[in-house]
Amino acid sequence: MKFLRRFLDKQHKHFDKGGKLETFKPLFETLDTFLYTPGTVSGGPAFVRDAINLKRMMMTVVYALIPAVLVALYNTGLQANLAMSAAGQTAAAGWRGSLIAFLGSGYDPGSILSSVIHGALYFLPLYIVTLAVGGTWEVIFGIVRKHEVNEGFLVTSLLFPLILPPTLPLWQAAIGISFGIVVGKEVFGGVGMNILNPALVSRAFLFFAYPGQISGDAVWVAVDGVTKATPLAELADPALQLTVSWQDAFFGLIPGSMGETSALACLIGAAILIFSGIGSWRIMASVTGGMVGLTLLLNLVGSSSNAMFAVTPQWHFVLGGFAFGMVYMATDPVTAAMTRKGQYVYGLLIGFLVVLVRVVNPAFPEGMMLAILFGNVFAPVIDKIFINANIKRRARRYVQ
Repeated sequence: MKFLRRFLDKQHKHFDKGGKLETFKPLFETLDTFLYTPGTVSGGPAFVRDAINLKRMMMTVVYALIPAVLVALYNTGLQANLAMSAAGQTAAAGWRGSLIAFLGSGYDPGSILSSVIHGALYFLPLYIVTLAVGGTWEVIFGIVRKHEVNEGFLVTSLLFPLILPPTLPLWQAAIGISFGIVVGKEVFGGVGMNILNPALVSRAFLFFAYPGQISGDAVWVAVDGVTKATPLAELADPALQLTVSWQDAFFGLIPGSMGETSALACLIGAAILIFSGIGSWRIMASVTGGMVGLTLLLNLVGSSSNAMFAVTPQWHFVLGGFAFGMVYMATDPVTAAMTRKGQYVYGLLIGFLVVLVRVVNPAFPEGMMLAILFGNVFAPVIDKIFINANIKRRARRYVQ
């Protein structure tokens, strides 16, 4: 590793001002700071020194996402293996089946290795495309604006494939992440300036641009010709019977977007984010409180024509993207409310809206994506109200 460090140090002069490769300095610094801690530090008394910085913050979020990634790999392959077993298929179709056969893994639904390998063949291509295309846009904007490429994209590139169905075409993933990075973040000035979560902007674009590939019954099982409604869709349709148990939903052994199915994995991630101080427990608690409060009210009101009125808080918590969105999306430090009291209002708003969308509009039995984006829009307004109130309160202390 010392050899690599010396090599990078020798190349630095080519990327400094006046060097032949000055234009590509953001790309070089991205590689350098990704491999090593920056060799320079801020000086003078005007700077606050802390053990946490943007790089460590983003890497902590990546670590917190690892449980969701592991469940995504296993459950995606498990659902595909179970569907093929039920249909009498003995091998996966296309290049995935050929690769698994080459690796020597069978299709026993009870085999953890088989499920993980099969699931990885759906998750990894989406992740690689997201990383390559989105990273390219980050580098382009870094070169044009002459600023470093921040580590924030490492989180966005991991969040985005986790909130996608496994069968999404790769070209649509490329278009989606392009829209999210360019329109959702870079047009506002880049990391720290965006008002909307880029990963959710990417998914929202795909939802409205290509609804056939990102919503409906056919997209939730990674097997050609197999369709299966998500549990939320089953609850919303009185003609359908719920086919999963609460325990399966809690552990994540159900159809759905790849990384959103396991509430347990999300809770483990929540513990990491709260313990490290990266994620706001106030937002997580208030999102849950808003969801529970409105759900219990709707349970009391009831409806003879809408089955979603009877769905209990514990089911709302484990189904769809509620737990994932609450832990990883709503707590985004850039797009969430910053004031402490504002975080409670922000979280309650999201929890309230997700239930409202799921119940009042049963044709779209999800709602977490739209609720968080709506909360992102109002977060600056919420913060402004509490900041102004605090300014007035302090001003009254010094009125003579």
